[in-house]
Amino acid sequence: MKWRPLKIEGAVEFIPPVFPDHRGFFVTPLSESVLREAVGHPLFPVAQASHSRSRRGTTRGVHFTATPPGMAKFVFCTNGSVRDYVVDLRVGSPTFGAFESLVLDARECRSLYLPVGLGHAFTALEDDTRVSYLLSGEYRAENELAVAVSDPEIGLPLPPDLPPLLSERDLAAPTLAEARERGMLPDYAASRALEHALTSPGAGRP
Repeated sequence: MKWRPLKIEGAVEFIPPVFPDHRGFFVTPLSESVLREAVGHPLFPVAQASHSRSRRGTTRGVHFTATPPGMAKFVFCTNGSVRDYVVDLRVGSPTFGAFESLVLDARECRSLYLPVGLGHAFTALEDDTRVSYLLSGEYRAENELAVAVSDPEIGLPLPPDLPPLLSERDLAAPTLAEARERGMLPDYAASRALEHALTSPGAGRP
């Protein structure tokens, strides 16, 4: 399996080998030894696995978790394809406000590791697109936040031919500047400390 660090510190893309034959294909989107090589620690103890199904044009995000408690994620696409966006929302980060965009699909089966404090969004490029997540924490509505995916300060390159289908929550999300003014955004140092606590030897493991 190959991997590459994104320009957002701590975020990594994984590119696994895909083994096709006349029956279909076989792929391994997560390898602990490769992830440890890429990010310097094992995968966080998984507290929740989630799965979304989206019609073409559905845009989810930019979502993040209040820090603390913070949440790390491992993300991959199991059907269809998405234009995926990783946004650094950590106040004090050297890449605060920066983003990286890439395609995740069910053909190349690339996956993403997102450390605590990052924002995540995607636009479904096909009907019946499905995205799976391994999460370091369980869903708590009061901790799940968002900034506007169309915020010009961030400047995400949303697909021009796909008017975004947004939830009411995402339609009402504040801009990056508004979220920062309200004290909603994760702190860089706190995010790094929480990431270390999650992935230190024995963390959350029997």
